[in-house]
Amino acid sequence: MTTATTPLLEAKGIVKVLGSGASEVTALKGVNVDLMPGELTLLMGPSGSGKTTLLSILGCILTPTGGSIRIGDRTTEGLDAEGMADLRRRHIGFVFQAYNLVPTLTAAENVMLALDLRGVPLSKAPGLAEEALAAVGLSHRAHAAPSKLSGGEKQRVAIARALAGSPSVILADEPTAALDSENGKAVMALLAEVAKDMRRAVLVVTHDHRTLSYGDRMIRIEDGRIVGRARRRPGKPLSEHELDDALAA
Repeated sequence: MTTATTPLLEAKGIVKVLGSGASEVTALKGVNVDLMPGELTLLMGPSGSGKTTLLSILGCILTPTGGSIRIGDRTTEGLDAEGMADLRRRHIGFVFQAYNLVPTLTAAENVMLALDLRGVPLSKAPGLAEEALAAVGLSHRAHAAPSKLSGGEKQRVAIARALAGSPSVILADEPTAALDSENGKAVMALLAEVAKDMRRAVLVVTHDHRTLSYGDRMIRIEDGRIVGRARRRPGKPLSEHELDDALAA
């Protein structure tokens, strides 16, 4: 049974080989990651370090070549593509850099689409979509099309969509990359607030050091390996100093 001290998601010995023959590349080399309830974890590293590949594996989009993923009481071992998709729909919410909103749907309809994919009855979807948009402060924009929303508002709709259906894990891929400083801070503050729910864990993949102050933990990945970890000290945000310590660990 999952408790406050048990990871909501646990990855052990993750290896991922991409390509074959002369083009074969080992993108991940025995990576261990756990996501704890009530925490915002930052995954940082340079381009080509394996961040996106790891995120896709944690989100059950890619199957690892070696190792295993456990989400709650379920493991990915032995699952076929349909089983992986079911695990993803039930337990994972995604926030993308480019928002990935359907342009012909309103904010509320974009959230309801995610609920439909998770198998939520149509009769319950409008109310749950309204709750999700209220949670990100966008009730007043429920009927606006994406073209009428600012970048910050689009990303908040994307977060509402990720929250819809109450998945236990939220995975965000560079959520501040397309935003200016003010909107980036607002989005990170929102994700940090979302992460306070002890039924949920949040992982943010980022190269933006401005996000450090919002994280509870930081994991550094380079060349497919975890090279450092840092945790927020009581009353103090993560800083460049913790980042340097993690790299030296």
